[in-house]
This record gives sequence, C-alpha cells and structure tokens, in this order.
Amino acid sequence: MLTPLDEHALLVFWTQLLVLVVAARAAGYAMRRVGLPSVIGQLAAGVILGPSVFGAVWPSGFEWFIPHEEISSGALFAVTWLGVALLLVTAGFETDLALIRRLGRAAALVTGFSLVVPLAGGLVTGLVLPSDFVGGGADRTVFALFVASALSVSALAVIARILSELGLMRRDFGQITVAAGMANDVVGWVMLAVFAGFATAGEVSVGGTLRTVLGLAAFLFLAMTLGQRAVDASLRRIRREGPNLHGALGIAVITMLVFGVATQALGIEAVLGAFVAGVVLNRSRFQQHEVVHHIESLTNTFLAPVFFAMAGLRVDLSLLGEGDALAWAGVVMVVAIVAKFAGAFVGARLAGQSQRAAVALGAGLNARGALEIVIASVGLSLGVFSETAYTVIVIVPLVTSVFAAVSLRLAVRDWMGSPAERERLEREEALSRNLVVRSSRLLLASRAEPASIAAAQLMHFAWPVQVPATVISVAPESLGDGSYHSDGATRGQWPDITIVRNVLDGREVDHRQVRAPSAAGAVVASAIVAEARLGYGVICVGVAGRHEGQLYSPLVDELLLHSPLPVVIVRRADGLETPLPGAFTRAIVPVTGTRSSQAAQEVAFGVSSQLGTEVVLTHVVQRQWPELRMLPRRLTSSRLATRVLGDAHPEAARPVVDALMDAARARGEEMGVEARTLVQPGSSPASTLVSVAEEQEADLVVLGASLRNVDGRPFLGHTVETVLERCTANVAVVAMPRADSG
Repeated sequence: MLTPLDEHALLVFWTQLLVLVVAARAAGYAMRRVGLPSVIGQLAAGVILGPSVFGAVWPSGFEWFIPHEEISSGALFAVTWLGVALLLVTAGFETDLALIRRLGRAAALVTGFSLVVPLAGGLVTGLVLPSDFVGGGADRTVFALFVASALSVSALAVIARILSELGLMRRDFGQITVAAGMANDVVGWVMLAVFAGFATAGEVSVGGTLRTVLGLAAFLFLAMTLGQRAVDASLRRIRREGPNLHGALGIAVITMLVFGVATQALGIEAVLGAFVAGVVLNRSRFQQHEVVHHIESLTNTFLAPVFFAMAGLRVDLSLLGEGDALAWAGVVMVVAIVAKFAGAFVGARLAGQSQRAAVALGAGLNARGALEIVIASVGLSLGVFSETAYTVIVIVPLVTSVFAAVSLRLAVRDWMGSPAERERLEREEALSRNLVVRSSRLLLASRAEPASIAAAQLMHFAWPVQVPATVISVAPESLGDGSYHSDGATRGQWPDITIVRNVLDGREVDHRQVRAPSAAGAVVASAIVAEARLGYGVICVGVAGRHEGQLYSPLVDELLLHSPLPVVIVRRADGLETPLPGAFTRAIVPVTGTRSSQAAQEVAFGVSSQLGTEVVLTHVVQRQWPELRMLPRRLTSSRLATRVLGDAHPEAARPVVDALMDAARARGEEMGVEARTLVQPGSSPASTLVSVAEEQEADLVVLGASLRNVDGRPFLGHTVETVLERCTANVAVVAMPRADSG
C-alpha cells in the first residue's frame, strides 16, 4: 500500500528542492563567472548546506531541513536519482563511438595509459588506507577496487564543458581529450557494474565476475542490436509527418526507463542503462537533435543541480578532523592528480603528440564529476565506503576539476596549433555557416541511369565525405510489358545501384526502395518527401531534359513543389559516352547576392576543395539600352539616370558588384578555395552565362534558384531554364524550397 507524505513532510520536501536548486544554481553561476565548471559550485553549495556548515551553525534548523524520517529522505533521493539518470542520458548523447574508433592509435594510447596508471595508483591507495575508510563488513579488496575506479575515471560532461567554455572542443588535442573521456566513461561504467556485483556478493569471486560480465555483455549486445532497431523504428514512425519533438522526448524517456529496469534487474546500477540509452538514442539517424537540448535544459536547470548539491549535502568535513583522515585525504588527492596526469602525458607522447598537447591532455583528463560522485554514492549505499571515505571521494572532483580548468587554460595560452589544424578549424567554421553544404544526411533519388550517376558524383565531391547518404531507388517507369528502360532494368525490376555505390565510395551509404505505378511521379515523389522528413539536409536528383512539356519530369516537378529541403538538380553534359561525367576542372558560378546564389557557391566551393576545380565567380551586368551610348556623358552619369536606369549603367553598379564579388571570394577562401572573378556585360544573363561557359571551356555550371509556383507547376526562373536547355556543360541547380513547402 502506498504511504503518502503528510502535510509537514510535503512542506519539508518542497523546501528542500527550493533551497537546493537556488543555492546550487547561484553557486554554479558564481563558478562560471570565474571560469570554473558550474558543477564545482553545485557541489560546494551542498557542502555548505550539509552538516559541515549549516549543521554546525544551526543544528535545529538543519534537523528540520534534513529530517531522519526514511520516507522524507526517500522522496528526495528519488528526485536525485532521476536527475542522475537524465544526466547520463545526455552524457550518452555526447558519446560518439565512431569518434573513438576514428582517432585510433592516439585515442587508444591516451585512454589506456590514463586509465591504467591511476587505476594502479588507486588500487594501491585503497589497500593501504586506514580501516576507518572501509565500510562496516566490506571486503578490503572490493573497497580498493572502488577507490581505484573512482580515481581512474574522468568526467566527460565536465571535460566537454571546460573545453567548450575555452573554445577548444574542435582542436586536435580537444578531440583526443573528448574521445579519451568517452572511453573513460564507458570503461568506468563497466567497472562500476562489475565492482558493484562484487560488493553485492560480499567478495571478489570468479563466478560472480563471470555472471556480471556475461550479463553486461548480453545487455550491451541486445541494446545495440534489437534495442537500436526498436528505437530507430519508433523514432522513424513519429517523424512520418515531420519533426515531432514531443514524440521523440517520449521515446527518449521510455528508452531510458526500459534500459534502466533491465540493468537493475541484472544486478547492475540502473544509471548504466540510462547511459547506454543515451548512446543508442544518439546513434539513431532519425533522432531529432532538439531532444537532447530539451533534456539538457530540464536536467541542467533543475535535476542536475539537485543531484550534485545532494551529493555535497552528504559530505561531513568534520570527519576529516578525526585522526589522520585529513592527511590521507591529501594522499588521495595527490594520487588522483599525479597518476591521471602522468598516464595521459605518457600515452600522448607515445602516440606522437607534441609536449604541449601532452600537457593539455594530462590537464583536461584530470576533470572528474558525475561518474565519480555516482561511484561514491553507490559505494556508500552498498556499505563499501564509510562516511569518511565518501567525503574524501566526493571532494576529489572539486579539487581535480579546479586543477583541470586552471592548468588547461595555462597549457593552451598563446598556442594555436599547427597550420594544418588552423586550416581545418577555419573550414569547419565556414561549414557551420553554410546554407546547404552542411553535416546533415544527404538523400539521393536514383534510377541508376547516367543522370543519377552524375548527381551522385557531384554530391560526393561537394559534401564532406564524413556526411552519410541514403540512396532511394526509384523503379523505372514502365514502357510496356517486357520492355527495357534506358538503364537496362525491365518493368518491375529494381535498378542496379552498384555504380552509384562505387561513386560514393568512402561515404556511409544506406539504400531504400520505392515502387509506384506507371507514370505515378506524384506517388514516388510523396515517398521521397516522406523520407526527407526523417532528418536529411538536402535532396539530390539527376535529370536528362524536359519531359512532355514539364520542367524535367513528373517526379522532379513534384519534388520541387513539395520538398521541405533544398533540391539539387544535376543535368549531365551533352554528348558524354561514359556513365561518369569525368572530373570537374572549371566551374562557372553566377553571383547575384541572394541566398540561392550563396547556396550555389557552397556547392562549387565544396567540389573545388576536394578536386581542385577552378571556380569562376561570374556576374552579368545587363545593358538593356544600347542607345545609351549615343547620349551625352553628363546625362548618363546624372543621379536621375542612375535611379531610372539602375544596373543599365555599369559605373553606378560597380561598387555593388565589387562588394558582391568580394563577399563571394571571401566565402571561398574560408573553404580553402581561391576563386577567380569575372564581370561580364550582356543583354541577357542566361545567354551571357552560356557564352561564358563556352569561352572558359567550363565543364560545370552551378546555379542558385528560388522556387516559385506558377499555376501548379514549379518555376525556377528564365535564366535557369535557358541555361539548362542551351548549355552543353554539366549543370547543377540548387533550388531553395518555398516558404510554404512541407
């Protein structure tokens, strides 16, 4: 039977939450103002509100604030454990297993040494600590293992926050620090699960170890396979009609609870299940990135401050005054800092990192936080730690995180990294400001005909190879029973996309198929648009020419009308005999100062950054009235003529043209491309661009277009249509979506 809290207990409970949140957030804000992580202030707020200060200054008030009734403390502990579970879901979201694998040898060596050296130091320290530190009846070896795990781990959340606040997250050593911190977290949770199993059994046993390890391995295998598929299917289903934040948040909470129940049932802490849930949710390509921000907002605003303050609330500094506890606390601090720094430094040097980078890694990985506090809390709840040991272990994150923040700031002062690193950072910064060439997943609609192959090639060169892609096969429109389509596929047979996969070599690619009745372009387009709502950045499609009076084909027309994303349309060059259009050597890109023009520039610069393609930024100055040459110069240079004739007067337009070209050229330099500029007079922009492409012997023209709906059909402008029909080079059109599409 459920026992409710009485009125007094409810008053105390709400007062506890109010005081803990206000004090923790105020202290956290104060720490951020001085350049330290907010978690330090939150822990310090708990220490002040605990028996060390508040309990000593006003014992009766502290007794009212923290009563001994089990039901009251149980309600507060329920909130704190919910907070740590959500905190670990966000830590799982930040864990990128692919990053750990990609950094390879450097990450492995730094991770290994930064774990093994402090683990050994902590194990020795745990074996020699006085018996006052060991919980009543706990096995000394189990106690030493808990101390070793607490001293060996790093705090990914604290590391990430320090690096982010210092602007170091994307530095080379910053990525290794994050990867090592991720691996530290993963190994730390595994150690906690195994050692907690030892504590429950009361001793270190081979059978208990085997059961814990096998149970954990089975859980991780099922979570990463069946669990991943279930999460993917659920997130995909709720995104069928577009972004669905409430549904995605519900899936995240349910996944956290299911995984937490599973690990707790195995005798492993539920918080490990929450961490794995965050990893699985983050790995799903149907995940909405806003979800983690909303969870972080709730957690960082309310639940995490309560958890960290509650951890500090249980610290009694007066225990350090008993015997030689304070001296042993100093020993634990020294071992924690020196062993972690030495391990990371040695691993970094063996991996070939510079001495400056090795020092930065040793400093950054010294940050501790949530995981160590969880280890201390679990150790106390299982009777492995005494109150004295718990106090010492919880103080360690306070000291080491301050050391990490201060020493890291000193280590990187006036150090900008290598020229290659600076160039990479500049390109990443430019990529983050782009409109279409970004890091979101790509969607390629393909029938595997030459036009689709050309689209795949352009997409592959324009976007960084780290961006994944999905190829969605479109069944060929039937030409009659048993007839063959131009790509060689018979009616009802799926096209062979092997050559498309080969073009996208080195990129993560998955494949989906769409079948529709003959001439059902709208049906196929609806399926592609539905797929596009699942978290893509752009749709790419190849075309061959006009189709029965429509712009390109029924499929492309429907995509343009209904796509919520930019659509990149690629038309192959005329007269090519091979399936591939060949390497792009020179690209013409019109510059008009619009968003669609910027999008086209991004595509061309992306191709150039990978292939070395020469980019010619072209602006056409229109001369609509040749008879102006017959007028006196004093008339054509007047302010009235400038207002009336506008860009018909080249001198008046020159400052604007120069500004446009300078901005476009600067955008290319940010992406590592030195573009050439060309200002060409002409009566028709389309005709002039076609002529320029021929004169410059360009094999690629990239145009930007803003989509308009004219009588139910897409219209990209006369310039785009004329260039597509008359230009013999490869032509790519970046069509920005209409405001009401989707």
